[in-house]
Amino acid sequence: MRTPAGQANPFPFYTELREMGDVFPAPWGGHLVTPYDLCDQVLRDRSWTVPSSEWRTRQEDATRWSAPASLQMGETLPMLNPPDHTRMRNSAKRVLDRKSLEIISNSVDRNTDLLLDRLTEELRDGEVDFCRLVGEELPVAVIGEWLRLPPDDYPLMRELTHDQVFTQELFPSPSQLTLSDSATARLREYFTALVRERRRNPGDDPVSAWIRTWDEMEPDRAAADEAVYSLALFVVLAGLETTSHLLSTSVRLLLEHPLQLEWLRTHPEHLPNVIDEVLRYDPPIHMISRIAPADTVLGDVLVRKDEMVQLLVGAAHHDPEKYDGAEMFNIHRRASHLSFGGGIHYCLGAPLARLEATSLLTGVLRRLPGLRISGTPVWAPRVAFRRLAELKVVQD
Repeated sequence: MRTPAGQANPFPFYTELREMGDVFPAPWGGHLVTPYDLCDQVLRDRSWTVPSSEWRTRQEDATRWSAPASLQMGETLPMLNPPDHTRMRNSAKRVLDRKSLEIISNSVDRNTDLLLDRLTEELRDGEVDFCRLVGEELPVAVIGEWLRLPPDDYPLMRELTHDQVFTQELFPSPSQLTLSDSATARLREYFTALVRERRRNPGDDPVSAWIRTWDEMEPDRAAADEAVYSLALFVVLAGLETTSHLLSTSVRLLLEHPLQLEWLRTHPEHLPNVIDEVLRYDPPIHMISRIAPADTVLGDVLVRKDEMVQLLVGAAHHDPEKYDGAEMFNIHRRASHLSFGGGIHYCLGAPLARLEATSLLTGVLRRLPGLRISGTPVWAPRVAFRRLAELKVVQD
C-alpha cells in the first residue's frame, strides 16, 4: 500500500481484502470492515465512539497512541464523544453557517481566479505541477482568509499540516511520529498565540466569535481559550489536507478520462455529480476508526467492547454490492459515498469543500481546454489519508 504502485492504484488490494470477508481481524488488533452497508451502519450508529484521548491513554502501544500529537488529536472535534462533542460542534457551527458560506464563496472564487491566472501564466513556459500551484494553494488561501491569518504564514500552515497528519496514519514510523509531534507543538504555539491576540484585539473573524461563544459557555478562561485553540487547529487540519486531495484528484481523474471531460464541458450543470463521483472513486480518507461501545456483533463477527474497527472507506466505495461498475470512474452515476463520514460526526466542512471543488472545476473547464497530464502522478506514502503530491501538466 505504501509503494508507488500501491499508492497509484490501491483498489486491487481492496478487492483482495473484500475476499477475506466483511469483517475480519486485523493483524495489529481490532477488525477491518469492507462492505459499504456495514461501514455506513457503524458511522450512523451513535453508540459507536471515536478514539478519544481518554481511549488512547488506555492503550498498550504507548508510542503510537500516547505520542503528544496523538493525544492532541484526541482533543479535537472529530475525536470527541458526547457530551463534549456536542458542545464543541455546536460552537463550531455558529460560525460555519449558510451566511458564512456566502461570504466565504467570494473568497473562494477570487482565489480560484488568481491561482488559475498564475497557472495559465506558468503553463506558457511549459510543464508545471498542478498540486503545488493550485491544489494545495486554494484551501490554505480560503481558510487563511477566513481565519484572518497573515498570507506569509500560509506556507508554514501547509508544511505543518503535511507533517502533523502522520499521527493519523495507520502505521506511522518513529521518525514520522517525531515529525508529527514537532508539527503539533508548533501548531499549538501558533494558534494559542493567535487566540491570545484575538482576545486582546477582537474582530469579526471566527476565532473572535469562538472566544465570545466560549466565554458565555465556560467560566474558566483558560478552558475557554483551550477550546478555541482546538477549534482553530481542527479547522486548519480538516480544511487543508482533505480538500487539497479532492481538488487535485478531481482534475487528475477528469484529465485521465478525456471523453467524460469533454462531455462535462458542455454539461457543467452536472458538476455536483462529478464531485460526488470523485469523492466515491478516490476519497481523501480511505480509513475511518470507531470503537465498539460494548460487545457487539457486526456482520456475524463478535467485536469486543473497547476494540477498534477500521472502516475501509476506500474499499467500501468500490463495493460491487453497492455500485454497478464499481471499479469504473463514471461521472454519469449518482454516487452516494462516505467521504464526509456520517451520523453525529458528519463533516461540518462538506459544503465548503464542495464550494471549492465547484469553483475550481468551473474555472478549469472554462479556461484550460488543452490541459493534459504530462508526467506520472506522485503520491505521498500514506494509507489512511490520501495525498496527491505531484501532478505535472502542460497546456496544448
